[in-house]
Amino acid sequence: MSDTESEESPKQIPSVPDLLTPLTESYTYHSPQPTAKGPYILGVDEAGRGPVLGPLVYGVAFCPESYKEELEELGFADSKALNATTRSTLLDTLRSDPKNLGWSVRVVAPQAISSGMLRRPPTNLNRQSEEATVLLIREILAKGIKLSEVYVDALGTTSTYERYLSGLFPGIQFTVTPKADSKYKIVGAASIGAKVTRDFCVEGWHFEESNGVEGKTWSTALGSGYPSDPNTQAWLKASLDPVFGFPRIVRFSWSTVKNLLDKSAHVVKWYVKYLTLPYNAQTEATSTRTDEGQASLIKAFESGKGLDKDRCALARDLHIRSVDTL
Repeated sequence: MSDTESEESPKQIPSVPDLLTPLTESYTYHSPQPTAKGPYILGVDEAGRGPVLGPLVYGVAFCPESYKEELEELGFADSKALNATTRSTLLDTLRSDPKNLGWSVRVVAPQAISSGMLRRPPTNLNRQSEEATVLLIREILAKGIKLSEVYVDALGTTSTYERYLSGLFPGIQFTVTPKADSKYKIVGAASIGAKVTRDFCVEGWHFEESNGVEGKTWSTALGSGYPSDPNTQAWLKASLDPVFGFPRIVRFSWSTVKNLLDKSAHVVKWYVKYLTLPYNAQTEATSTRTDEGQASLIKAFESGKGLDKDRCALARDLHIRSVDTL
């Protein structure tokens, strides 16, 4: 996305692409760069960690140290404690003083979350959150903004995370603590940017799966997106296709979704057509470690019989063992 804000309609915010464009991959948005003299303080917060629907959004906000008193008077607070109208107003406030206030978001697409958590070895949500935070801080520093203090809202063992960030960015004082969005106004500002961006993404979600499918529509009654929400549960059950699963707004790595697929989707059987051997076939076939069953399989693969007989020449040449290889 562009690093500069442009004129948009009242229904549009700069950190979200055109609603006619499906969200298929993660992206980063940066506001115009503040020009006031530093050093700067920066806050980090997220929106959408727990929901089964929509993106995870990490937000940062930053301002000069000398701007702290003015910042205290702007009304920034934990976005979850505010209503949508107040959050929208505070986003306008965040954008109202571009000389002193800057903000950025990293929008992690639902399919990126699922891909990370389902790969082997997995990239869990904590690691993906760290990567989003580090990316945003690095990009702010790369723009020439000098940071003296960074405040991060985080769960879990915060001291370990604090040492990790301090090691990555020597010379910057890090404070990692739960409820940082209610303790530090700059984190509250970051919380506003993240929450408004995520809500806008979800409420205006473009279902690309509808393209080219006559009569296919998706209900917008998504609920809060949290797995415990009855409205979200009802939407998931109504939206499940037994063959194709769910649209891209759903995080397939959540246990709620896995359980629904196991219960209501068609069973898929995967056939492995090729066996990867720990030694070459000739050595393995004569090794004392190989039992008769393994030796028989090896001979079958070598002769093009048995499990290997149905594999095409291309699959054999490329050593494709299963669909998972692709």
